[in-house]
Amino acid sequence: MAKKKSNMIYDHDKWLKPYKDVIDRRHKMILDLKDRFSVDGSLSKGINNHVYYGLHRDDKGNWVFREFAPNANKIYLIGDFNNWNWTEYPMLRYGDGCWVLFLEGDNALWEGCKVKTIVDANFTRTEHIPLYARRVVQDVDTTAWCAEVVDDRKEFDWTDEGFEGEKSLYIYEAHVGMAQEHGHVGTYREFADYTLPRIKEAGYNTVQLMAIMEHPYYGSFGYQVSSFFAASSWFGKPEDLKYLVNKAHEMGIRVLLDVVHSHAVKNTAEGINMFDGTEYQFFHSGDKGDHPAWGTKCFDYGKTEVIHFLLSNLKFWMTEYHFDGFRFDGVTSMLYHDHGLGTDFNSNDKYFSYNTHVEAITYLQLANELIRQVNPKAITIAEDMSGMPGMCLPIEDGGIGFNYRLGMGLPDMWVKTVKERKDEFWDIFGMWCSMCMRRPGEDTVAYVESHDQALVGDKTMIFRLADAAMYTDMHRDCHNDTIDRAIALHKMIRLYTIAGGGEAYLNFMGNEFGHPEWIDFPREGNGWSFHYCRRQWSLPDNTDLKYQYLNAFDKDMIAVTKAADMFQQKMGDLRYSDPYRQVIVFYRKGLLFAFNFSPSNSYTDVKVSIPNYADYEVAFTTDDWKYGGWGQINHGTYPVQIDENGASSVSLYLPARTAMVLREGEIKQFPQKEEVKEEASVQEKPVKKATKKTSPRKKKLDK
Repeated sequence: MAKKKSNMIYDHDKWLKPYKDVIDRRHKMILDLKDRFSVDGSLSKGINNHVYYGLHRDDKGNWVFREFAPNANKIYLIGDFNNWNWTEYPMLRYGDGCWVLFLEGDNALWEGCKVKTIVDANFTRTEHIPLYARRVVQDVDTTAWCAEVVDDRKEFDWTDEGFEGEKSLYIYEAHVGMAQEHGHVGTYREFADYTLPRIKEAGYNTVQLMAIMEHPYYGSFGYQVSSFFAASSWFGKPEDLKYLVNKAHEMGIRVLLDVVHSHAVKNTAEGINMFDGTEYQFFHSGDKGDHPAWGTKCFDYGKTEVIHFLLSNLKFWMTEYHFDGFRFDGVTSMLYHDHGLGTDFNSNDKYFSYNTHVEAITYLQLANELIRQVNPKAITIAEDMSGMPGMCLPIEDGGIGFNYRLGMGLPDMWVKTVKERKDEFWDIFGMWCSMCMRRPGEDTVAYVESHDQALVGDKTMIFRLADAAMYTDMHRDCHNDTIDRAIALHKMIRLYTIAGGGEAYLNFMGNEFGHPEWIDFPREGNGWSFHYCRRQWSLPDNTDLKYQYLNAFDKDMIAVTKAADMFQQKMGDLRYSDPYRQVIVFYRKGLLFAFNFSPSNSYTDVKVSIPNYADYEVAFTTDDWKYGGWGQINHGTYPVQIDENGASSVSLYLPARTAMVLREGEIKQFPQKEEVKEEASVQEKPVKKATKKTSPRKKKLDK
């Protein structure tokens, strides 16, 4: 068999040639590490900590409990089963940092029995949650956390064998606890029964779930993880999460876990910090182990035990809960010793310097390799704002192995544009350049806003556009410049981003219909209120309000781009750009996207070159009645025109502050030269050309 031709990242990105030696050294490191962690050539076979450690049943029904604590002097298991006697059940040192305890009898422990681990280390006795606990709960009276026994012999009735999600990703980012309208913590089952159908109806095919890994502080949004193998008890029991994932798969919806391996909560009683009496069991010692911005602990990715722990964590979530992949949080923080804080990544030197955390890179490569071995169809997404080269290229090519990276510059671009520029001075071509700023061969998830922009202290896009008028002027019969502008631009911005910004699309729940309020988790500062920690689904359901228009537009936007399989064309093809008039038109996979961002100027006969000899038909426009527009554009056919040089074009009518999407018709045989000249000489207007439609200023609901 012929040897595969090298396609290392510097072979197709000439700007990386000077760093060939560094990239090759990294590549050798990952190959060596993969061999070291593999069994019989399989990385997945060598990663099974979650099967060995923790609390399990043996073949005879007895209980076996194992902990990893290499620096502990003694360890005990306590709980309901022994009236919380601290020293009655000591564990035996088993070697290599492993401790073991055997409990005979089927009734020695039981499902829901509360337990803790007691550790003697450094002449101190401390309480901890077992490292591999699968369920952790908080006592209502004492607020203390402890583990509950989960019988791992109990099987869930999965019905998702052979599930495969759709090829293109339309991601619905969601938080289970705040996904309901009532003022309390939502549950896994409520999300499955009430929220998943909305997601399916909206056309999204992938759910990205936040805050699933257990976290003691609800207001951390799930990003300060304490128990890595426990599905958060805030939202229900483990079987309830399995119910959610299984039901999503029945609907054809892929489920991704927002995984936090970039840091961990510093708590010792609830978390893994200082478990065996040392900070270096999992984390770096000293200042290097403390994240200066987040107040959390930083993993030491150079330690074999840490890699086993984290890789087993990934395999656990895929095998136990059937997650279809992961969005890795805080990747930038992992990649650099200074966590990327204050660093301007304006040259490739910044990616290949002493500041780069090579051990973290090799961990991420191992993680992606393992994930693909467990499920070849799994999806991984990197939250990296630094633009590290090769993030989404195959490991065998010197890449890190992710499928996608988040287009984190796009929300920043939109915020800056809306906040700092008047509408008539928007830099249309600069916006296009931001859409195209992607690494060669690497796929990007485009988005206008995620949960970050929805938190207290920031603003969602609709609130930046409409501000306080959202509270008073969203009735469908109310019209003023502020709301009309906000609704028009909200649709245009989202369409521009999905069509031009990447090879996948993400939306945070509620933003599709312009949710009017920020997210504020219950805390002392707001009187522990849930008022802003919910989603008001009744708003788009109310036919008297304008939220229905934004909701309908988002649904059709997803449907049209999905039907065209738009993301299979990696980049939009720019066909027309006039920064002075604020008009831009581009083509992507059979769709023509035309935007006029001018707040006051409408244009007729905008001649746009097209790639094929075909007519175009309007699929939808931001100005359609059903989306809260004025219906100024007929849904007719725009016939292809041809000039004497044989160039194809269509002429468009673009009202102010609108966008339209046109479908390419059947590609026709190109006329002969004589026919071209004859056709070009015809001056009469095409019969089917769309014309301007006079629209009343009084809004009518399109029924």
